[in-house]
Amino acid sequence: MRITAAEAILKMIEKQGVSVVFGYPGATNAPIYDALHKTKLRAVLTRNEQGAAHAASSYFKMTGNIGVCMATSGPGATNLVTGIANAYMDSIPLVAVTGQVACQMVGKDAFQEVDITGVTTPITKHNYLVKNADEIPKIMAEAFYIAGTGRPGPVVVDVPMDVQLQKINFRFPDRPNILGYSPQKPVDPAQVQLLASALKEAKRPLIVAGGGILCAGASCEFLRFLERLALPAVSTLMGISAVPSAHRQFLGMVGLHGTKAANFAFDRADLVVFMGARVSDRSASNPEWLSEHAKIAHVDIDPAEINKNIPCDVSVAGDIKDTLFMLEERTAGVCCPADWLDMCTKAKALDPVPKAGNSAYTNPKYFLKMLSEAVGEDTVISTEVGQNQIWTANHYRFTRPNTFLTSGGFGTMGYGLPAAIGAKIARPEATVIAIEGDGSFQMAMPELAAMKQAGADLKIVLFVNRTLGMVRELQRDHYGANYTSVDLGAYPKYDRIAAAYDIAYGAVRSDSEAENGIMEMLKTDGPFLLEVFVDPEENTL
Repeated sequence: MRITAAEAILKMIEKQGVSVVFGYPGATNAPIYDALHKTKLRAVLTRNEQGAAHAASSYFKMTGNIGVCMATSGPGATNLVTGIANAYMDSIPLVAVTGQVACQMVGKDAFQEVDITGVTTPITKHNYLVKNADEIPKIMAEAFYIAGTGRPGPVVVDVPMDVQLQKINFRFPDRPNILGYSPQKPVDPAQVQLLASALKEAKRPLIVAGGGILCAGASCEFLRFLERLALPAVSTLMGISAVPSAHRQFLGMVGLHGTKAANFAFDRADLVVFMGARVSDRSASNPEWLSEHAKIAHVDIDPAEINKNIPCDVSVAGDIKDTLFMLEERTAGVCCPADWLDMCTKAKALDPVPKAGNSAYTNPKYFLKMLSEAVGEDTVISTEVGQNQIWTANHYRFTRPNTFLTSGGFGTMGYGLPAAIGAKIARPEATVIAIEGDGSFQMAMPELAAMKQAGADLKIVLFVNRTLGMVRELQRDHYGANYTSVDLGAYPKYDRIAAAYDIAYGAVRSDSEAENGIMEMLKTDGPFLLEVFVDPEENTL
């Protein structure tokens, strides 16, 4: 079959089971967009390429199919960079297809030229500059294979415009076999046995659930493991929803912005087992102290993460599901000491349940508690970055895995709205709620147009305190309240913003209005923007 390289790119995308691509057209990727009408692919136009990468990331989270985003050369490609870096930090498989200037112009500072493969080398698993059109099928197959195997991550395929237009004899390539790339090695039974022995000997064991559990689709196996051994568990930010929030053995998120109960257990454990977690500075701010006071075990699919941030006594490199299966055989009869589990569960009282108050503002923690009680178990929550993110992580009650979308390692403001759009497009039957802060929301506000055009009927909860809340809190607590550039000043009237996009609007000004506001939002057909007024002095914790 003789087709253009642009058509071949799209055929390879369809071959992967992908049904939606997110992006923005321009001159150097025009051949690809022109070929879209010959496919069954749905093209979603975001209002910024960064939004396309975030939407593609959440598309993967909802479907299990690798997300695809597209951009033209130069500023289009560089606008993707933040979204690519975000996916890299959070181990999300993504294939970004960028247009490039014609081959004879590469390296000559042509109009809208940038070395995007050079730019993205540190933040991708791999990237390609395609100069031979005949290699397109093979390269696209490799890109998806690399992105989705081992520790997942993004891959960039940069294709000059003249290459896209060339005709090739197309056939689907064989399964990729990349020299030197061994994405996953079998789990070493001896290391699993060492972990099983450590669990058996521990008096105060604690499990840290990371995002790798969700990425591996191992939530059921992980929960069975916890319950069988009666182990207390905490999670990283990316591990939230791996265990139901209300589960007796779950103590909440650990680390800098975590719960008191989680950090209580973390500080007192004699064995800490990190599962699918990077042991970042936000989860373990003082790894040297921790390793001196507890035995450390680390299970991760990426061997490079083991011993990187914290020295380990026991390490298991490999797939979480395989590890849990092997542990089941080797931990028969093992059970966490009852007094330790009891101590951990009683520590939950250190984090009191938020209650309604009489303030002139709305308590966001109480609001999120009310929201989680009002929605269904399959509701998908997307957050921005900042106070709204931490309030949600600690006070919304998740029941099902993969219902929490957030930017973890990169902390990207402007993530939440496009991520929610991608999630709603992937799962149109689900209720998808974007939890926003007014600072982050203004970074991605144009994506309201993408939401409307795509028919993605989101519910948007907008916490408004007219400040960059988390930075203001930082300046208050550590810089003598010398507030600089955190007042949002000329903030927009959000009721008018909603009206401009033909979005239903409501407002909550106090705790007494929370329940009615939530019910109005949930019962209204179509998209809804709920403005929730929050005290600028409200703390993250």
